[in-house]
Order: sequence, then structure tokens, then C-alpha cells
Amino acid sequence: MSGYIFGGAALLLAALFALLSRRRSARIMDSLDTMLTKAMEGGFPTESFDESRMSALESRLARYLSASQVSALNLKKQRDQINSLISDISHQTKTPVANLKLYSQLLEEQPLSPQARDCARAISAQTEKLESLMEALVKSSRLETGMLAMHPERQAIAPMLRRAVDQYMPKAEGKGIELNLTAAEGEAVFDAKWTEEAVCNLLDNGVKYTPAGGRVTVSSRDFEMFSLIQVSDTGPGIAEEEQARVFSRFYRGASARDREGVGLGLCLTRQIAERQGGYVKLDSAQDRGCRFSLYLPRE
Repeated sequence: MSGYIFGGAALLLAALFALLSRRRSARIMDSLDTMLTKAMEGGFPTESFDESRMSALESRLARYLSASQVSALNLKKQRDQINSLISDISHQTKTPVANLKLYSQLLEEQPLSPQARDCARAISAQTEKLESLMEALVKSSRLETGMLAMHPERQAIAPMLRRAVDQYMPKAEGKGIELNLTAAEGEAVFDAKWTEEAVCNLLDNGVKYTPAGGRVTVSSRDFEMFSLIQVSDTGPGIAEEEQARVFSRFYRGASARDREGVGLGLCLTRQIAERQGGYVKLDSAQDRGCRFSLYLPRE
């Protein structure tokens, strides 16, 4: 009889131990789940967790999340400082740039030798390049830090494409380039102002590098999840080894170094696309032109 009693007591103790272990495991899992949830929400409260009452795993996770939160705050602070610096530089350079433009225009109106007139035109061109650079830098930095808000809404693509093409038609005609808007159909969810700027950057790239007698074509069509905007040109194309870098900030390929531009247009286009849940890609080959594809979400 005593053996049965002893065996029953052992089973009872084993069941009690298993129950306590399960409750302890459940408490640890609940604690870890709370930590991770708070961390994903960006507000991990270290004071809510008493290390003396936590398991070694909880303790290590708490230290990791605390360090991650500090790193994220430091990174945000550095980005804000960079954005503030760029904004300050842009603001401080507006007056000198405006004066340079004014004086170069006045200089060109004076009776000058051909050499002096060329110098005045060069000063004017470089001043405009500096102004474009500062504007692009400010836009890029504010897009990265989220300071510039986008307001995507479902709307037709065609009106936005027509406005972009109309802006570049005079420049294309001046170079003897055929600029066409072919199929412009469908709807997508996008910010019209910023997406128009992204398309204009692609058009600027196509018109800039396509030689006289060439062609730049814009089109759009719908797929199930995305609407596609394509800008194709008959320019020199981009070598395969350079294609992965064309969307990087300030990158300019070997064939582009003697052309106007600062190397920020395609980078801005990529940022605008990604901020709206879309993406952009390039198909090209040397001496076969470029085709940029901008995908925008339909929902």
C-alpha cells in the first residue's frame, strides 16, 4: 500500500513540476512577446522589465533591444543633422546663386570679345548647375528622412504623363528628337506631383542622351497589381557593368561625364517610387538605348 501512496505522490509532484514549468515558460514567452511588440512599435520600455526576475534569455534580449533602440535614435539624429545642414547650405547659397545669375546675364549683354562672351555663358551654365544641385540635394535628403510627405491617391495616369511630356517637348524638338506619348491608359495609386517629377527625370535622361534624329517614347499599361510607365530612348545605352549603379546618388557613367547634369535625377526617381510602394528598373544594352520601367501600385 505504501508503494502505491509513494508512487501517487511522485506522479503528483511530477505533474505539479510540469505545470509550474509550463507556467514559467508561458510567462517567459509572454514577456518576450511584449518586448518584441514594444520594440517594433519603437517604444521598448526598459524600466518595465526587472532583470532580477527574468531568465538569462530575457535579459540578453532586453539588452539587445535597448542597444538597438539607442542605435536607431542615433541614426535618426544623424540623419536629421545632415538634413538640417543641407537645408542651411541651400538657404545660405540662394542669394549668392541669384546674384551670380544676375551678373552673368548683365555681363552677356555687354559688348564683349567672343572669348569673354563664352566665359560669361560658362559662368551662367555653371550657376544653373549649382542651383539644380542644391534643389536636388534638398529634395533627396527630405525624402529620405520623411520630411516631405506624399499623398498617393487612386487616379488616372494619362493626365500626369501628358504634363510631363509637354514640359520636355520644346527641349526634344530643339535637339531634333521625336518625343511621343503612345498608349497612356490605366489608373494607379500615386502622388501626382512627385510622380510627375519622377517621370520628368526619366524624360530628362532620355532627351539628354538621345542624339539628333532619335526617338523617346512614353507609354503606360495596367497589370494585376501594378501599373507600368515606360520611358524608352534610342540613345547609346548603358553598359551592363554600370546598370546596377545608375540609381546611386551622384553616379555618372563613363559616357555621361561630359554631359550636363549632377547625377541625382535617377536617384530621386527611385526614392519617389519606393516611397509610394513602387519600384523602378532599367533594361539597356550598349548602343541599343535604354528602357526605364516605373511600377506604381494599383491598390
